[in-house]
Amino acid sequence: MPDPVTTSSAVDRRPLGVVSSAHFMVDAYSNMYAPLLPLLMPRLGMSLQAAGTLMMVFQGAASLSQLGFGRLADRGHARALLIAGPLVSALVLSLIGLVQQQAVLALVLVVGGLGVAAFHPPGAMVAHTAGRVRPGTAMAVFVTSGSIGFALSPLIVANAAGRYGLPATTWFLFPGLACALLFARLVPALPLAPPHAHGGGLAALRPQARNLFLLYVLVVMRTVVSLSFATFVPVLLTRQGMSVGAAGTAMALYLFMSSVGGFWGGRLADAFGPRRVIMLSFVLAAPFLLAAPQLRGWGFAGLLALGGLFLQSTLPVNVSFGQALAPHSAATVSSLMMGVAWGTGGMLVPVTGSVADALGLPTTLTLLGALPLLAAALATRLPAAPPLPIHVEPVEVNVAAVDPAADEE
Repeated sequence: MPDPVTTSSAVDRRPLGVVSSAHFMVDAYSNMYAPLLPLLMPRLGMSLQAAGTLMMVFQGAASLSQLGFGRLADRGHARALLIAGPLVSALVLSLIGLVQQQAVLALVLVVGGLGVAAFHPPGAMVAHTAGRVRPGTAMAVFVTSGSIGFALSPLIVANAAGRYGLPATTWFLFPGLACALLFARLVPALPLAPPHAHGGGLAALRPQARNLFLLYVLVVMRTVVSLSFATFVPVLLTRQGMSVGAAGTAMALYLFMSSVGGFWGGRLADAFGPRRVIMLSFVLAAPFLLAAPQLRGWGFAGLLALGGLFLQSTLPVNVSFGQALAPHSAATVSSLMMGVAWGTGGMLVPVTGSVADALGLPTTLTLLGALPLLAAALATRLPAAPPLPIHVEPVEVNVAAVDPAADEE
């Protein structure tokens, strides 16, 4: 019998492709608000503070609430969340361009953000299960698909609204609805991780609490660096004389290269081990992030893109590593690493702004560029390798899942 690790069946490609396509769509809709701010702010009379506050509200709904959805997914409600998440996010966030009041915009962002949050934990669970003995590769595909959707969304949404007005966002309701309904038809066939005897969740994480907390801290540190650069680099580039359109293109390059890094990081983790890849990615990112603020224009953008390539390569690795440490709570772990940790990192970005007001943007971004070195030092405390994933016996698990009588036999 051939070793499953060396065969093409090491990854269940069909369900991975389905859930990754849905991830592309969901993350594309999750990045509609920020590109529309230049048009929304004058219409609604919003200040920069109000715009930032609403972004924080959206991030809270889309990220921090994932912990609750992860718990629901681990307790057997994953399929319902997989259907509801893409549908709600597409339908609600497409209505942003019709909003006439700040309070209504806040409501749209919260409800749409909850749709985004509902999808991610069970979506990561499916990717984890489909990955079998290649969880890093599977998670890299899943995460990269969402990152590409997130990166492309501003180019499409901003151009449509800029040319045809804010109501043009409603056009995106129709492809989103079609994709969500098609995905809903495919969900019943998607493989899910078997529920823990006690429902998994946070209680099942206690034996690995120290390692998971360290992973959580590393994700927060990476997110603070990544989002701070993504938030303030356009401001710095335009202050240096670059046009708004060119600065947006520079950021699209940064986001795209980050997506590429995420894909290869997951594959390398399967080959060389997650701890080694996490440490090296932080070490390799630091020189580029430290040097970028010393340059101007496209030189800055080029070094930043290379830094993002290495920095974001840890993104799927952290998730798959955590799931391998606590396989019976795959959805809860992914909600911690993809939701709560990302949300916490996003909430700390205003601190970066405060420091930049005091020290200046170039100095602040240079200080941020050194943070990955501290993260690399912390990563040395991770275990060398997690236990093997539970997917080595997928047939036995799936039979019990679909035929209750199998347990009696």
